[in-house]
Amino acid sequence: MPSRLRKTRNHRGHGSHGHGPMGKHRKHPGGQGHASGTRHRRISFYKYHPGYSGRVGLRHHDHVKRNQNFGPTVNLDKLWTLVGEQTRGNATKNKTGAAPITDVVRWGYYKVWGKGKLPKQPVIMKAKFFSRCAEKI
Repeated sequence: MPSRLRKTRNHRGHGSHGHGPMGKHRKHPGGQGHASGTRHRRISFYKYHPGYSGRVGLRHHDHVKRNQNFGPTVNLDKLWTLVGEQTRGNATKNKTGAAPITDVVRWGYYKVWGKGKLPKQPVIMKAKFFSRCAEKI
């Protein structure tokens, strides 16, 4: 029977009801769970849980986006200068040989504009983007 197990009736008239004269039985005086591991529970946390608090590693800057508009451009008339001198000479000598391949991104350019003219030797260019005029030429 529950009434036999609880002593609240016997504690009537006595101020603390068995919870001590000083502390007073109140809700959560020290905080709940692992609260205040760096304050009033510092000794036990540092002793039994080393490394629980503090930071480890580098910060993630996911909220900071890179420049979305970054895309250096180059015109067609400058493309032939990106081809090396040796390959340029070979292309002029061997008109039936393979066309030189140049990666524009390796030189720091993302987009090729259509201004200017290329020489008559065929050149293969790799880039992320080409304008419509550059694709025609």
